[in-house]
Order: sequence, then structure tokens, then C-alpha cells
Amino acid sequence: MKKKLVVLSGAGISAESGIQTFRDAGGLWEGHNVMDVATPQGWQKNPKLVLDFYNQRRRQLHEVQPNLGHQILTELEHHFEVQIITQNVDNLHEKSGSSNVLHLHGELLKVRSTKNSHYILDWQGDLNFGDFDDKGNQLRPHIVWFGEEVPALEEAVFLIKNADILIIIGTSLQVYPAASLMNFAKATIPVFYIDPNPAEIYNLPNEIKVIATTGEKGMKIVQKELKKLK
Repeated sequence: MKKKLVVLSGAGISAESGIQTFRDAGGLWEGHNVMDVATPQGWQKNPKLVLDFYNQRRRQLHEVQPNLGHQILTELEHHFEVQIITQNVDNLHEKSGSSNVLHLHGELLKVRSTKNSHYILDWQGDLNFGDFDDKGNQLRPHIVWFGEEVPALEEAVFLIKNADILIIIGTSLQVYPAASLMNFAKATIPVFYIDPNPAEIYNLPNEIKVIATTGEKGMKIVQKELKKLK
């Protein structure tokens, strides 16, 4: 029986594919104040700006490809039962071939109704003001904005609790509630933390192997380590 390998991924793994992270730019995301484009208040204030912002991100997403970090995670499915929990809204894990991906913060290639959160559609192109659900309500990006609930959190906690091995890759561990997920891991399991600027981790009983480098280089190192743990 394969061991359960759970991966918590953040923006750092996608950065090497050319997707910018707002935390690298002083709170600006592609030149925009995060509060203007990633909050319910920003949406209420200027929905057309928000739609345009995510349309640009969606177009960019069609132009980028998974990197070696994503590819190694896909290859690990041959040896482990791999479950990815990602804070990213891109589809690079899926594009690489990963089978089990849980998106904590929504998905760029999906939209949903402003009145019914369960009305979700796949969406490849631009989303415009005047695009409606079946009841005539405006559609919005299927993104969990700051201040909104994280519907997938309960499932993520369950997966972490049942993990045999945990990999944390490309995350500052500053965005909650995602940053608290590692606290649900069993005290006996190995934890690998890959990030060029790793955060200080306190009060975690696990033995954490911190790998202070990029996702691609870090996953090469972890891949070798995991051969001992199959």
C-alpha cells in the first residue's frame, strides 16, 4: 500500500513558470493594490476593474507551462498516494498531470454566480460585465478573496491529518488559515519545507527538513530523500 504524501504548495512553485506573486512586490499584484482586486470590497467598488484584472491573469495563464517542480510532484504518483493542497489559483499542477489537486483559494479557470456559490462554471476566456448565471445574476471570478470563507479548508485538514509525509513548497506561511494547516500533521511524520526565504516555524513537534532554495532545486533534493521513505 502506497504511503500518503500530502503537498501544501504556494505561489513560489508557480513563480518559476513566470507567474508573479503579490508578496514579492510590496503588496502589489501585477501593479494593482491587492485590496482593490482581491477583496469583496474591491469588487463592490469597481467590478469592471476586478474582471479586467482576472481576465489578464487568465490570458497569462494560457501562456505559461509547468516547471520541473510540478513535474516531479506528478512523477511521485508512481511511488506514493499524492494529494496536493494548493493556495494557487492557476492550473499548473493539473497541466503537469497531477491527479489529486485541492484548490484552497479557488481557480482562475472557473467562475461562479454572485448569488449562488454552488453555481460554478469552467471558463477559459474573458469574463465580462453582463455575463450572467441561469437566473440572470452577474458571474464573478471563482476566487476566495481576502475576508471570505475557505470552503475547502475542512477537506484540507482531513488530508493533512492522514498524511504519512508532508511537503510544504513555495509558501511564506503568512496567509491564514492555510498557514495553520501543518499544525494538523501527525507528530511522527517527516516534513520537508522548500522555500528560498523560509519562514520561522515554531511549536511543531515534527522533525522539519528546511530546504532553503527554489521549488525546482528543492524538489530534486526531496525526490532523492523520498526514495528512502517508500
